[in-house]
Amino acid sequence: MTSKPHLIIANNFHPETISLLDEKFITHHLWNCTQSEKDQLIAQLQGDCKAVATASWICDESIYQLQSLAIISCFGVGVDAIDFDKTRSQNIHVTNTPDVLNDSVADIAISLILVTTRNIVSADSFVRTGKWKEGPFPFGFSISKKTLGIIGFGRIAEEIAKRAQAFGLRIAYHNRFPKDLPFEYFPSISELAEASDILLCMLPGGESTRNIVNAEIFQKLGPRGTFINVGRGSSVDENALVDALRGKQILAAGLDVYANEPNVPEALLDMDNVVLLPHIGSATVETRREMGNLVIKNLEAYFSNNPLLTEVL
Repeated sequence: MTSKPHLIIANNFHPETISLLDEKFITHHLWNCTQSEKDQLIAQLQGDCKAVATASWICDESIYQLQSLAIISCFGVGVDAIDFDKTRSQNIHVTNTPDVLNDSVADIAISLILVTTRNIVSADSFVRTGKWKEGPFPFGFSISKKTLGIIGFGRIAEEIAKRAQAFGLRIAYHNRFPKDLPFEYFPSISELAEASDILLCMLPGGESTRNIVNAEIFQKLGPRGTFINVGRGSSVDENALVDALRGKQILAAGLDVYANEPNVPEALLDMDNVVLLPHIGSATVETRREMGNLVIKNLEAYFSNNPLLTEVL
């Protein structure tokens, strides 16, 4: 790039990446603007600005007013915040940051499985509050020789399966179509849930998956079953999950994602058989840095007239 192109940064998604973008581009921080200021800025940038950088899970609708917009470089894998009807009609390229976060999300998935089945959070509190002196801590459950059912078997799920097998878990899965894998395939989520001891949701967001994990699924999982979600919160009917936990239809849950983040259903906060994380699946220093690098590389590729590295098609 011989001169710095204009770049709208839609939201404050990762300070380190944003600092690098500030160095490489003429940046405009949209999230610091009032709505009238946003409208004015976009009007001023018409024809001169072709690029937006944004978080993949939230995006300011104002960017679509920019008629010269040609690329949206997303920080994250799930791109359910992007309006693909608009990007298609306006011929806007969209990129995301896949693969670089596979390991960190897989680690969190396994962590949630272990922490939830062995009730680690409550065990920590048991020691800190002096309850250990009153008697032994209740038993947890072993995961060896149990079945881990994975809903949505993509790249991250492959890494989870590798780790899970090391713990002696059997792997089963449901996907839109079966893959060439040494694991048992189930044609429906309901059938997978019935066969699973631990049900792990890896589904993306969007209307096609909204509330797809519902009361029927929890009933099939059963009173000895554990539910884990590191995919998207919108794929789970949270009211049904609360009811299943309250009614002991399932044993426990471990969640890193929620339907309306950062808001978590109030009922879950007081349950000691639920582990709640603040969407930290990819939240390691190394992973977030690599995600940011991929955001920048896609933008540089576009402005250098080179193929985009990770275009969402």
